[in-house]
Amino acid sequence: MHTPSAHAILTCEQARAFEARFFGGDEVREWAAMQQAGAAVTRAALRDFRELGEFPATARVLMLVGKGHNGGDALLAAHEILATHPAATAEVVFVYGARAMRPLAHRAWQQLQTAMPSRVAVRTVAELAGAYAVSLDGVFGFQFRPPLDASARAALQVANALPVRMRVAVDLPSGLDEADAFRADFTYATGIVKTPALACAHSGRVRYLDLGFPLNAEPAAERVLTAETLAPLSVWRPAASDKRTFGHVLLLGGSRSYPGAILMATLAALRAGAGLVTACVPESLVPAYAARAPEAMWVGWPETPDGNLALEGLHLLRERLTRVSALVIGPGLGREPETQALVAEIVKLSPVPLVLDADALQPELVRLGTAPRILTPHAGEYARIAGTAELSAACRELKSVIVAKGPVTRIGDGETVWHSLAGGPVLARGGSGDLLAGLIGGLLAQISASADSENASALPALRWAACAGALWHGRAADALARAQGQTGVQLTALLDQLSAALREAS
Repeated sequence: MHTPSAHAILTCEQARAFEARFFGGDEVREWAAMQQAGAAVTRAALRDFRELGEFPATARVLMLVGKGHNGGDALLAAHEILATHPAATAEVVFVYGARAMRPLAHRAWQQLQTAMPSRVAVRTVAELAGAYAVSLDGVFGFQFRPPLDASARAALQVANALPVRMRVAVDLPSGLDEADAFRADFTYATGIVKTPALACAHSGRVRYLDLGFPLNAEPAAERVLTAETLAPLSVWRPAASDKRTFGHVLLLGGSRSYPGAILMATLAALRAGAGLVTACVPESLVPAYAARAPEAMWVGWPETPDGNLALEGLHLLRERLTRVSALVIGPGLGREPETQALVAEIVKLSPVPLVLDADALQPELVRLGTAPRILTPHAGEYARIAGTAELSAACRELKSVIVAKGPVTRIGDGETVWHSLAGGPVLARGGSGDLLAGLIGGLLAQISASADSENASALPALRWAACAGALWHGRAADALARAQGQTGVQLTALLDQLSAALREAS
C-alpha cells in the first residue's frame, strides 16, 4: 500500500533536543550539515527566483548575520551564489560583530572572505544603500527569545526598507511575529521544519530543505510531506496491463452557470493516470466537452430548467457504479435543491470511495452514506461543514480524510496532519480546486483498483491519494510559476507541468 512520506514538524525545544542527540556535539558533523544547508538554500533561492525572471549576472547579495549557525548557513549560501555567478558581489552586516559568531559560523565567514576577498564587503547598517537581488536573513535561528534587542531591531528595520527583489529567511524569520521582524518572501527550513515557521505571519512561503536527518521515524502528529510521497507515480508500470489496470474514475458535476469546473476536473483526472475516465455532465455541454477531451467518456445527464443536473438521471449512475473505482462529485455542481437531492442519493448508495468538492461540501451531504471519502474544502467550505473544529477533530467527526486547502494545504485523517509546502500564489485563481479534485480522484481510482492493495478503499488509500494529489498539484504550480511567472498564466497550463513535477521529484 502506498503511504505518504513525511518528516516530523518539531517545536523549537524538540528540534534542540533532536540536534543534541543527532550531532552529539561533534563539530565535524555539524560543519558538514551547515555546508549542506548553505548549498540547499542556494539551490532553492535560485530556483524560486525564476518566478521573477533570470537571476541578475551582476547581483548584489545582502547577508544579515548574527551569532549562530544559521548565520553560517547564510554565509555559505552567499558563497555558493557568488561561485555560480562570477560577476555578483555580496555585502555582510554582522549584527553583533564578527567576533561574536560561534566557531562554525566564523569558519564559514573565513572561508568566504578567503575565497572571494574582492567580491565581499563588510557594511554597517548605516552604510547599506541601493538595490539588492537577494537578502539573506541569518540573524536568529530557533534560539531566538523575544523581544528584539536594539542592534537586531535596527538592522532588520533597514533591511525591510531596502529595495530587495527576494527576501530569504534561513530556518526562521528573525524576530518572528514582532513588528520589526524580518519580512521574508521565502523561509527555507533547513533540516527541520519548526512549528513557528508555519504560524509566523512574516515567513512568506515556507520551504522544507531536507538535509537527510532521520525525521521520518520521529513521532509527531504534525508532519511535512516529502517528494518521496510521489515515488509510486514514477516507477515502471506493469508490462502486462490494460486500461482497467489503472482504475476507472467517474466525475459528476457541471451546470449551465458553471460549465468550466467539471471540464477542468476531468482534464486533471485524465492527467492523473487513471485508465478510464467518465464524466457525467449536463447533456447540453457534452459536444463542446467531447471536442476538448475526447479521451474521456462523456455522459449527457438530463437537465433541470435552470441547467443543473436533474434527479431523473440517477439511473445513468446506478448502471455504472459497479464498473468504477472512485467517484468525484461537486465541481461546477451548483446548489439547486433538485441537484443537491441527487447528490444525497448518490452519496448514500455509493459502494466506492468518494471525493466531495465545491457545492457537494454541504453539512447534510458529507455525513451521508458509508463510503470512504475525501473532502476538499477551502477555508469558507471548511467553516460550512466543520465550523471552528480543528482539523483532526473534524476528520473524526465527519469520518473523512480532509484536504484543507490554503497557502499551506493540510491533509488530516483524524490522527496525523500532513502539510504540503508546495505551491504558491499562482494557485490563487478560480479553478485551482477543480484541478486538485480531479487529480485526487484519478489517484484514488488507481490505488482502489491496484492488485497489490488488500483493502484499497480503506484509510491508507484515502490518505495517500489526498497527500499525493495535494503535493503533486503544488509542485506542478511551482514549475508553472518558474516557467511563466505568477501573473500572466492560465491555470490549466498547470496540467502541462505535472510530468515535469514528477520527474523532478524522482
